[in-house]
Amino acid sequence: MVLRLGDTVCMSQSISAGLEVLYSRQQIAERIAEMGAQITNDLGDEKLVMVGVLKGAAPFLADLSRTIDVDATFDFVAVSSYGKGQRSSGAVKMIKDLDQPIEGKNVLIVEDILDTGLTLSYLRKLFLQQRPKSLRIAALLDKPSRRIEKIEADYVGFSIPDLFVIGYGMDFAERYRNLPDICLFPVEGSK
Repeated sequence: MVLRLGDTVCMSQSISAGLEVLYSRQQIAERIAEMGAQITNDLGDEKLVMVGVLKGAAPFLADLSRTIDVDATFDFVAVSSYGKGQRSSGAVKMIKDLDQPIEGKNVLIVEDILDTGLTLSYLRKLFLQQRPKSLRIAALLDKPSRRIEKIEADYVGFSIPDLFVIGYGMDFAERYRNLPDICLFPVEGSK
């Protein structure tokens, strides 16, 4: 059940009770529109392959793609470095690879959050071996304080401190991905 309160949309209390909103649906939409305009400008009339990192980046990729005014196709990869915990295991495991070759193409890796940099460093190295025309990264969230690998995104939605966030595709043990806002997840031992 969705309850409408003015311009704010809240999920059923059983899903979102007690969660603090870090970025609202409106703030996310506005920032993604700005990112899409920048990407469109940078590409000119070039074609683009948008590679979403499953599962978390799916909502971001869908919304971002609608703000980019170029001929774009989608592909997806699935990697894991978290399992069901709140911290990265440090080892990146490929679960699903690209369906189509990217050689000679403009590629945009679309990721929900750039945290330690392990996943995106792994993907960048893997994709560069396939000789794309260009390779860029769009991350909705960036947590520079947690970086282990030296990597930066070309397009960043929001830079955040070391907080555990859920919603808008981001999860805790596969839960909360469907929240329309980005919320703070209560860490064990807090409150």
